Amino acid sequence: MATLLKATTEIQKGRLSKKSKDNASAGPSASVDKGYKPRKDKTLLICSRGVTQRMRHLMRDLEVLLPHTKKDSKLDTKSSLHLLNELADLHSCSNTLYFEARRHEDLYLWISRSPNGPSIKCHVQNIHTMDELKMTGNCLKGSRGLVTFDGNWENDEHTRLMKEVFTHTFSVPKTSRRLKPFIDHILLFSLLDNKIWFRNYQIIEKDPLVPSGPPVPSLVEIGPRFVLTPIRIFEGSFGGPTLYSNPEFISPAATRASIKKDAGQKYRIRKEGETQREERQKRLREDLPEDQLSRKKVFA
Repeated sequence: MATLLKATTEIQKGRLSKKSKDNASAGPSASVDKGYKPRKDKTLLICSRGVTQRMRHLMRDLEVLLPHTKKDSKLDTKSSLHLLNELADLHSCSNTLYFEARRHEDLYLWISRSPNGPSIKCHVQNIHTMDELKMTGNCLKGSRGLVTFDGNWENDEHTRLMKEVFTHTFSVPKTSRRLKPFIDHILLFSLLDNKIWFRNYQIIEKDPLVPSGPPVPSLVEIGPRFVLTPIRIFEGSFGGPTLYSNPEFISPAATRASIKKDAGQKYRIRKEGETQREERQKRLREDLPEDQLSRKKVFA
């Protein structure tokens, strides 16, 4: 028995020494390939109470475009956003897309890297869903999309940070289970007027009118469309120190309040004019002498 154990240990030592020699002869490329770990990002897609039909359809369109997302039920609270990190941990997600609805008309989007951050809070405007647009473009459900950015994202530090967060959140990794190995559409993020414009295009390799002709790549829009206005960038996930604040942003509630205030100012000016007119007429009646044919004189 002892001789058998000794023989097995010598054989194992010989195999290990042979593997080490092979790795040394292969060079540094073999060690790099062995240490490579594929990206396994998953995105949690969740919303708050009070979302409207249009907001819900936008979430459904994003779920179709991003096969690496996982949905959860609506979040009941709007103050304890740290619970989203726990939900992302339960679903094994490293990114979170949280749609927060306020007053049944304002929509805010939180994009966060869970659980350590950073996180971006944006105001969503000009929402147009796939069913509403009725575009001619089409793509395979579950296919990978190329996440592209225009040239304005490299100018500032906060735009470079947002670009990195959007890349991790919206790019589909190769290890996604619902992924289909096709790349037939482009997710475009454009930066214009301090706003982020989102578009989705189909990649067409040939002209449909000339199917037998040479390949002429073109883009056809699919949908959905929306515009994001960055409000704040936080260091942590759904909170923490502020890294960037948009000084030009005005909340929609403040905009509606100013409109109501202007309308109330017009009403106030009209009522003041009416009271001044009544006082002027009363003063004129008091200054005029009494008429000789008045009722008091005739029937005295």
